[in-house]
Amino acid sequence: MDIDKRLALVKRNLQELIGEDQLVALLKSGKKPKVYLGTAITGRPHIGYFVWGVKMLDLMKAGFDVTVLLADVHGALDNTPWNLLDKRYQYYEKVITGMFETLGADMKKLTFVKGSSFQLKKDYILDTLKMATHVTVHDCTKAASDVVKLGDSPKLAGLIYPIMQALDEEYLGVDAQYGGVDQRKILVFARENLPKLGYKPRIEIMTPLIPGLQGSGAKMSASIAHSKIDLLDDEKTVKDKLDKAYCPEGIVDGNGVLAFAHYVIMAIKEIENEQFTIKRHAKFGGDLTFKTYTDLETAFTAKKLHPLDLKNAIAAEINTLLAPIRKKMATHQKLITEAYPT
Repeated sequence: MDIDKRLALVKRNLQELIGEDQLVALLKSGKKPKVYLGTAITGRPHIGYFVWGVKMLDLMKAGFDVTVLLADVHGALDNTPWNLLDKRYQYYEKVITGMFETLGADMKKLTFVKGSSFQLKKDYILDTLKMATHVTVHDCTKAASDVVKLGDSPKLAGLIYPIMQALDEEYLGVDAQYGGVDQRKILVFARENLPKLGYKPRIEIMTPLIPGLQGSGAKMSASIAHSKIDLLDDEKTVKDKLDKAYCPEGIVDGNGVLAFAHYVIMAIKEIENEQFTIKRHAKFGGDLTFKTYTDLETAFTAKKLHPLDLKNAIAAEINTLLAPIRKKMATHQKLITEAYPT
């Protein structure tokens, strides 16, 4: 695959790319590129995670090896109880593996790493302390503000979080880091501060966030129960949540249903060279078929596609994606309860 096609795959559906010149040079170098995404093991993963799952498919197709950092220490720094970390790690490893499997990812190009497997070693801790002598409380507070639950009286733990995330780029030996756009301040923090320790700045790749299902303007979040669909929600729950989701006729802004169609369903269809069919009764005009998200959005904004028809189609697609994950986790009920006892 030529450089332009690989670059287009990396940039597909991005909100921002920092270090595009670096990326082009990397792709031209002939080196096997490496990227990582990190997720702190906090709340239960939801369908918004499919956004970065699909993006990893793009990066794999563009020739990248992908590392998924299951960040147990970061989870603790963001208020996950220490005594639950091991169970949360096990839960995340199984359910996120299931998500990639249902997407058809090449698992040979995918590596899972547990944060504490390298973050508690002497050199890493020393570098954490070194960076702490270069950055200010203001720097760390700003970097963490869109990711960590700081509250009115921030704990020191939340300020350590961005320092460690910056160092992860170096210690994982990657060329790039991927995250949602809510990670932007931390990714910029990493680019600005890694060179102070003699390490190179990395390429930073960001996709948009999926709005929550309630139309409040907030992102889909594990900590806001009614804003998201859990990766283990059953078929009826998925359907009920979609039925109640914010999806006003003709409105795109803040529409989490349409956003999921854009960044997950239509992105998958493009990868698989398939079209998206919305089933409708003949008396309502019969089925609608869309090849691109632009076509889908155009029909929706022109009110040629009713919100209920869209919701029904998206519910069916989500249930198809979740079925293998539910099956995978059906034998792990004890782990689910131990990881999330409340």
